[in-house]
Amino acid sequence: MKRKISFFLALMMMLSLFAACGGEGAGSREDGIAGDSGGLIDITIYSQTANSAGIQGGWAGQILEEKFGVRAIIVNDLDGTFATRMASGNLGDIVIFGSDGNQYQQAVSEGMLFDWEEDDLVQTYGPYIYANMPYALQKNKDISGGTLYGFGFDVAVDADDHVAHIYYPYLRWDLYTELGRPPINTLEDFIPVLAAMKELEPFTEDGRTTYAVSSFKCWDEDMVMMVKSTAALYGWEEFGHGLYNVITQEFQNCLEPDGWYIRSLKFYNTLYQMGLYDPDSMTQTFDDATMKYRNGVSFWNIFTFVAEDFNKTETLEAGRSMQCVPAADQLNLVEGLNVYGSSRVWTIGAQTSYPELCMEIINWLSTPEGVLTYNYGPQGVTWDYDEDGNTYMTEVGYISREDKRVLITYNGVEQAYKDGEFQHNNTTFTRDAVNPESAAGDTFNQEHWLNTIRDKPVTPIEQSWRDWAGGVVTADEFLRNQGHVAVSIGTPFAKARRDSALDMTWEQVRVAIKEGSWKAIYAESDEEFEEAVAQMIRDAYAYGFEQCTEWTMGQAQIRRELEDKVRAGQ
Repeated sequence: MKRKISFFLALMMMLSLFAACGGEGAGSREDGIAGDSGGLIDITIYSQTANSAGIQGGWAGQILEEKFGVRAIIVNDLDGTFATRMASGNLGDIVIFGSDGNQYQQAVSEGMLFDWEEDDLVQTYGPYIYANMPYALQKNKDISGGTLYGFGFDVAVDADDHVAHIYYPYLRWDLYTELGRPPINTLEDFIPVLAAMKELEPFTEDGRTTYAVSSFKCWDEDMVMMVKSTAALYGWEEFGHGLYNVITQEFQNCLEPDGWYIRSLKFYNTLYQMGLYDPDSMTQTFDDATMKYRNGVSFWNIFTFVAEDFNKTETLEAGRSMQCVPAADQLNLVEGLNVYGSSRVWTIGAQTSYPELCMEIINWLSTPEGVLTYNYGPQGVTWDYDEDGNTYMTEVGYISREDKRVLITYNGVEQAYKDGEFQHNNTTFTRDAVNPESAAGDTFNQEHWLNTIRDKPVTPIEQSWRDWAGGVVTADEFLRNQGHVAVSIGTPFAKARRDSALDMTWEQVRVAIKEGSWKAIYAESDEEFEEAVAQMIRDAYAYGFEQCTEWTMGQAQIRRELEDKVRAGQ
């Protein structure tokens, strides 16, 4: 009741301010976001998955203002941010956790999150969520001690398929073709191919040195992101300080000498010793690395959403492209459609004065309109429904997929598409869920829309890959046809909370592994690499790696049991 009164008073104050100012916010800027609050309600979104911080601007900011009368202030998760906000007693209004593990569980236990069933909050103000995410809501309730605080991201409506691949090797197809498309049987076979590509194209068109791989550090967590993710090409998923094989259900700690983490680490060090690994990788940002791929600086990447930026229309028309070229022995990790949702959690902070408003925002982001707007931009500008009720991308929408700097006009304001993208960086429904409002049964993934497949022109370089891949249209089809798929099936599994003593040990081990891994990548010789790895292992065990592994193996057993139940149809 107190919160409802607070909301009502804030609304009355906002209306009186509009009346006093003639309906115009003070200090308004051209992007439609007020320099001060401008009569809008400030909503803080603390997101552990956000790549940037500040006021949500551009077209997304305008939409939030028009629909909800709010100004969203994004707080991202720099070192110490979570601890600082916990100590203050206020995590924020909308709170997005990077996982449903330790920090989420800590927030639950310390009463930092709002109960979604209090006064029927989710039923009343989140009706779409309540009607369409029953399993995801129940999972959250189960892992949160019986109280509902939110749901995990990438929710699916059914569990019969998997999401689109985000892990597979994108390789410069034009250079690979020029080399005669030599066979690649396993991971290390990419190395001589990439070295030969470097000889063919030592510099970009604008004179920059080329590399096999450009990476970035800002997504490192318990291990170095690019290293542990390379194991995903063989069905291994990150799991604590180790990897979990989604086919065999085996857990492998990351320090096993013959394990996949060390093998992947050596792969990148070999590239570095050969001058094929971008030396800026440890200091550059995700955006820096992505821009290098866009400009042809590097030839190979395991993340589809990074490498595909190279495939701009003018690049394809010039006969250059990056395409899916897996090694013969690969089993590419892909997440199964999960009705329970995945690990990143949408929640509302316990101290918010506007729980109803926060719920309405999250609910809208979960509707078909919200999902499509989050992924592609404003309806009627970048995407829409045709006369048959099927989704399609507009011309500027297609361009924005290739170049986010393209200018779009929303409500009379011309702006770069990129400047308006939602900065909280978390999904509600997965892009590969079926859009119930599409007459053709399209998913939310525009690459697979009927209109996209029918209307998008195919260049000769793209057709050459399709012919090589057996006549398929997409890389997903190719991987499925060739048996290069390892599906991580959806379950209600969530890691338990670590106790405070283990959590302190975990953090020390985490730092030792990450710092040691980067030293190993940048080793100048095989001997230096071996010593860096040996030192990393010594340091990690000295800090308590064995305790961390013992705890993680227990979690792996729980995961196996849940997977077995799903496979048995229970």
